[in-house]
Amino acid sequence: MMDEGVARVSQIIPEMPAPEARLCRLMLMLGGTIERELESKLKPHKLNHSEFLTLMILYSRPDGSSTPGELCEYATQGATNMTRIANTLVKRGLITRGASKEDRRRVLIHITSAGRRFAQKMLPPMFPQIGDMFAGFSATDKRQFDRLLRKLAGNIDPLREHRLP
Repeated sequence: MMDEGVARVSQIIPEMPAPEARLCRLMLMLGGTIERELESKLKPHKLNHSEFLTLMILYSRPDGSSTPGELCEYATQGATNMTRIANTLVKRGLITRGASKEDRRRVLIHITSAGRRFAQKMLPPMFPQIGDMFAGFSATDKRQFDRLLRKLAGNIDPLREHRLP
């Protein structure tokens, strides 16, 4: 249906970049499906995607900490939403928020031991489904897909900088 729709629109508007439009539509469809699957895994743990991502960013950091500004950038969240995310995770005991020892004006967010245990418990059950999504992909396919997605991301980043207010 998507292919037919793109073909019809490109007949009406011949200058439409049909292959690129089709690829964008596929990525949006897949991204939405992947996000819904992730949300279904997070729901029993009373987490949403942005909270989970924030926790995983902290979990992956060598010292388990980051600043609110860094987390906003890495999780692509605004400051107001990051405050809400941090409040939720602090309330659950998964992170702490406090002043940096080096500079008391600087706020640091740090994953707690409970947050680490929670991540270690949550992640392994997700691995089989992630692997299944790429069934039939060779190691070369995955490397090429990774390279192409990163190339696309590199093209998109400058577009975000030139967006109108």
